[in-house]
Amino acid sequence: MDSMEKKIARINELYHKSKAEGLTEEEKKEQAALRSEYIASIRANLRGQLNNIDIQEKDGSVTNLGERYGNKGTH
Repeated sequence: MDSMEKKIARINELYHKSKAEGLTEEEKKEQAALRSEYIASIRANLRGQLNNIDIQEKDGSVTNLGERYGNKGTH
């Protein structure tokens, strides 16, 4: 199991515990941090994929989405 899989498993574990019995303040902070990190990872992966997409325009030219929209990196 890789690092992200472990984090997802922990997010799920905390979610189920929150529904069953509630979380301590420390667990709530951990849950928020893990969710934030997970979302940042998803965004980075999606941006990386989009930056590698080329679109052929009607005139035959090819536009790279990363170049067109500035390779914004981490937003």
